[in-house]
Amino acid sequence: MTDTLGIGILGCGNISAAYMKLAPLFSGIEIRACADLDPAAAKARADEFGLRAETVEGLLSSDDIDLVVNLTIPAAHFEVSKSVLEAGKHVYSEKPFVLSLEEGAELGKIAAAKGLRVGSAPDTFLGGAHQLARHLVDTGAVGKITSGTCFVQSPGMEMWHPNPDFFFKPGGGPVLDLGPYYISNLVQLLGPVASVVAMTGAASEYRTITSAPRNGEKIKVETPTTAHAVLQFQSGAQVTFISSWDVWQHGHSNMELYGETGTLHVPDPNFFGGEVRMTQKAAFENAPGLDHPFGVPNGEDGRGTPVANYRCAGLADMAQAILNDRPHRCSLEFSTHVVDVMVSILRSGEERKFIDIASTCTRPEALGPDAARMLMR
Repeated sequence: MTDTLGIGILGCGNISAAYMKLAPLFSGIEIRACADLDPAAAKARADEFGLRAETVEGLLSSDDIDLVVNLTIPAAHFEVSKSVLEAGKHVYSEKPFVLSLEEGAELGKIAAAKGLRVGSAPDTFLGGAHQLARHLVDTGAVGKITSGTCFVQSPGMEMWHPNPDFFFKPGGGPVLDLGPYYISNLVQLLGPVASVVAMTGAASEYRTITSAPRNGEKIKVETPTTAHAVLQFQSGAQVTFISSWDVWQHGHSNMELYGETGTLHVPDPNFFGGEVRMTQKAAFENAPGLDHPFGVPNGEDGRGTPVANYRCAGLADMAQAILNDRPHRCSLEFSTHVVDVMVSILRSGEERKFIDIASTCTRPEALGPDAARMLMR
């Protein structure tokens, strides 16, 4: 039996380079080919990373490809993932992997009928910082979590992305684009969400691109760019979640969880690392370390700050789960619930009412330091 799954990348835009660069860190996966609707984009990535460029049809029919990573735009994720499953291959999608509970259920039925797996980013909740937060929650370091806050706010995406149109169309917006990082982390920390209520809106009807090569072009805004929501978890915890692309600057922490005996300050779940801080009642205490490999800086951000980036951890966990016949952490059930929460936030804002969450899930198994090392080469 093989100990490695052949991986194909479908969609060769900005994010594809991160997968191709980081995949060699992990065992159980080998990226072999890539494809894109634009053959030139596929060839450029293939040449850059020593891969085989394929047509979309060629990738789906390749005998050496066991699992396809779907990196198309969000509005295409469902149809593309469906075609991958129908071609008899496992699929791992960028977030959000579908845009409705019904789409998630349909992919689940196809996968079950064919004996295939579906997985989805984000996998940042497997990072060292967030697994330390998970350990502290699970061991009751600050008592039962009763409430919390999450803030992800910025001026938007049109200042840096070369083709930012999809961010402002249905399927985009800060709730569906950045919300997966935050809500996935909350669900892995606190369990499933029971209900939500929200107000949503947009600061402007058009956004002006200021990045090259389309500087000056305008994009019509067709989805909310600000959402203020409250999530009620099945555990009883209530968490305020605010996401916006209409904010130039703010002073809020990314994520804070308030327990019966203390507070956890959790770093940005868009990243794998960062500092977890803890208080016991009013006194600050250093959170104990876990010596987690996915918290170790292995690169720099655009400002030269060391960061931990282990994108592909969820993909590697899924591949090894397939090879070893165990559940994978970035599962269809988990990801579908996160999507359900996000679209319910948008629906609540549109309809101005509380929404009960129809789906549920189990928390992904914690990924401790030893289990994380098992994912690496």
